[in-house]
Amino acid sequence: MQSVSQLEKHRADVCQVVEDVFQTMLGLDVRPAAVEWSADRELITAVVHFAGDWKGAVLVECAPDQALALTSLLMGIPKPQSMNNDVRDSLGEITNMIAGNLKSVLLPGVALSMPSVVEGTDYTVRLCGDSVISRSGFLSELGAFWVTLIEMPNEEAG
Repeated sequence: MQSVSQLEKHRADVCQVVEDVFQTMLGLDVRPAAVEWSADRELITAVVHFAGDWKGAVLVECAPDQALALTSLLMGIPKPQSMNNDVRDSLGEITNMIAGNLKSVLLPGVALSMPSVVEGTDYTVRLCGDSVISRSGFLSELGAFWVTLIEMPNEEAG
């Protein structure tokens, strides 16, 4: 089990990486905020898995309308009118950029999966054996979103 200081370091790492990615890639200022996460709302969730010496995943969750706006910013196109492959790809790519930047603060030898994207109102993303390290809420001019870092047990460790 990780110490409180390790958990806080991961939370600080996630916050810094998210702020940097959103500013650099989207020109969007985001800030950590105490925004309550709720499974009762319609969300789109993108997941990138870590494999290697450290196993886990990073999830980015936001409202569908926010995903549409993020797509416009990332791709430099008019805001899509509805959920489509560009929107799914954009949220997956944002999550991939966050995961790629988090690799540098995790153990060496970590590889990333391709992003997966789930959307709707009645779904659960469950990683077997997972342990949530941090779920951080963020606010921007587009609204609230959440980034979750999950650690999975390393079977080789014991």
